[in-house]
Amino acid sequence: MPLPLKLKPIHILTLLFTLLSSLPRRATSHYSFSSSPPNYSAAPPQEWRSARATYYAAADPRDAVGGACGYGDLVKGGYGMATVGLSEALFERGQICGACFELRCVDDLRWCIPGTSIILTATNFCSPNYGFPADGGGHCNPPNKHFVLPIEAFEKIAIWKAANMPVQYRRIKCRKEGGIRFTIDGSNIFISVLITNVAGAGDIVAVKIKGSVTGWLPMGRNWGQNWHINADLKNQPLSFEVTGSDGVTVTSYNVAPKNWNFGQTFEGKQFV
Repeated sequence: MPLPLKLKPIHILTLLFTLLSSLPRRATSHYSFSSSPPNYSAAPPQEWRSARATYYAAADPRDAVGGACGYGDLVKGGYGMATVGLSEALFERGQICGACFELRCVDDLRWCIPGTSIILTATNFCSPNYGFPADGGGHCNPPNKHFVLPIEAFEKIAIWKAANMPVQYRRIKCRKEGGIRFTIDGSNIFISVLITNVAGAGDIVAVKIKGSVTGWLPMGRNWGQNWHINADLKNQPLSFEVTGSDGVTVTSYNVAPKNWNFGQTFEGKQFV
């Protein structure tokens, strides 16, 4: 009859560690969907991921105006040069507009500025160039994860001669000064609202609007962070309900007064 095996405490701990290490690990990613979306306002920053980055130098001040997210003048909007254009693999057809990323230069001691990183807001789209292969000039072609920065931002983490640099990135919580801004545009019953300066998750997945004589009306995404609705809301104070990609909702009551006009911007509450 075999004798029972006697294990010392250290052997037991070693065996438990080995068993736990062999279990499959749960991966976390902004691009996976579940019934309960990730809460960026409460969760720590995501793990660092690999990508590449290039820069552009604005030859004309007007180059800082526009972009696929619809933010208009980025300097006047408070974004300054801490902005970034995303490749198709990251852009999510515009839903990602307003999200914040931290970037750092890696793997090239010649060009990287050691110990530095930069925080950027997604404000634009880097369109694919199918005239080149993804690994031969088509920087923003799928499946490449690529960031295009203003040279002023790029030079915070690397020397400009680096050109197409390997970087690491992670999604982080946005921090903004002041409240969420609502810029109302349109004509007659067509109302378009540009939503900017969003903290927390930064990107928006749902918007509702309410007049003084209506209930909450869902708005549709027009493009980027421009949301629209066909409704007669003139001569009514306007309230807004904004939901971020983390599932958190902020409600701002009577943001626009009864006598609001197209072209005006109003400030509401902010995500914390």
